[in-house]
Amino acid sequence: MSVAQNDTIYALATGHAKAAVAVVRTSGPMVFQVLNILTQDRLSNIQPRYVSLARLKCPVSGQIIDQALVVAFKGPSSYTGEDVVEYNLHGGRAVVQRFLLILSGIDGLREAEPGEFTKRAFVNGKLDLTAAEAVADLIDAETEMQHMQALDQLGGGLADIYKGWAESLKKALAYTEATIDFPDEDIPFDDIHAQISPHVNAVVTGISGHLDDACVGERIRDGFRVVILGEPNAGKSSLLNAMAKRDICITSDIAGTTRDVIEAYLNVEGYPVILVDTAGLRPEDMNPSANNQDIIEGEGIR
Repeated sequence: MSVAQNDTIYALATGHAKAAVAVVRTSGPMVFQVLNILTQDRLSNIQPRYVSLARLKCPVSGQIIDQALVVAFKGPSSYTGEDVVEYNLHGGRAVVQRFLLILSGIDGLREAEPGEFTKRAFVNGKLDLTAAEAVADLIDAETEMQHMQALDQLGGGLADIYKGWAESLKKALAYTEATIDFPDEDIPFDDIHAQISPHVNAVVTGISGHLDDACVGERIRDGFRVVILGEPNAGKSSLLNAMAKRDICITSDIAGTTRDVIEAYLNVEGYPVILVDTAGLRPEDMNPSANNQDIIEGEGIR
């Protein structure tokens, strides 16, 4: 169900780096009024979901900001469920900064908080919580497996599982309530139990299997942490350099070169892997001498 918003928000939807195109998104009750201000009413009859070419001007000085492509979406048929207007600007830093500065000076318009567009989409019933989480995962995805997992969740893969459990529990609850609400009907408990058990057992089995997946989803999201352990000078740092395809660790013939924990973030066939190089492990009864080198190495081993 849509909820009213008292303010209109804006934000740069693309990265801050210099690019050919930069997209600025606005959402809320004032977006068409803001569009009219920036185009001096030349797009007052803009057609939703069609791209329009607009010459954007500063409302104070009348100076041209940019010639941009504008797309409007009439709520609730938009990402946030509200009226939305997106400006496709040239991606130069000066253009973007100037445009955002002008937006900040329009009364009733404010910069969006992090994630606020998706928050409004959730509040207005456009996304559920699992899909909202998937949006963040899709933005952060760096490997193919992270990408596919986020897309599956965004498409309702996780929500469908939860909805199935909820439906099974509702059926079991309905049968249980029937025995309470209609005690005079002499409903056989055994018959009710036979109706309830399959639904409850299905939920218990489903939840158990979901939790007993070795946190695969979490590992794909956060990365598999793999530690290289071994004796000094066994080639641990060389292995890390070879897998990372760049020189991350200092290598030498001198045993005990590595003292600190050194990490490399790798994409291994679509899976995120955090490969960790460590100090070489000496015998447990190692007794470091008084020189600083052995003291530091001992701390690295610890």
